[in-house]
Amino acid sequence: MKYLCLVYNDEEKLGTMPEDEFEAFSDEHVALDEDLKRSGHSIVAEALQPVHTARTVRVRNGKLSTTDGPFAETKEHLGGIYLIDAADMDEAVQIAARIPAAQIGSIEVRPVWELRQHAPRAWRR
Repeated sequence: MKYLCLVYNDEEKLGTMPEDEFEAFSDEHVALDEDLKRSGHSIVAEALQPVHTARTVRVRNGKLSTTDGPFAETKEHLGGIYLIDAADMDEAVQIAARIPAAQIGSIEVRPVWELRQHAPRAWRR
């Protein structure tokens, strides 16, 4: 089953990290992705550009509106993703715990809902 690991970071903390420490941190992510590819767990892993480059898009009553940055005002922002293949949520959580960013931020693990499947009952209340 596919699981999306959403990597949340504190950009301020990352921005003040010494260069050599940041490089080592980045290298750890690359090494993990290579290991996950070898084991057959990695589908895709990508880092995101800083939050100030984002736009939030909404369409209401047919009208498009955009705002700069993310929708939520939080200290941690979405910084990257790992799309993985795992046997179950327990295995997905164990893989997510290996993501280096979990040491300074958080990782949200969510099962992927295949678009061609019917909407889960939890969404139809």
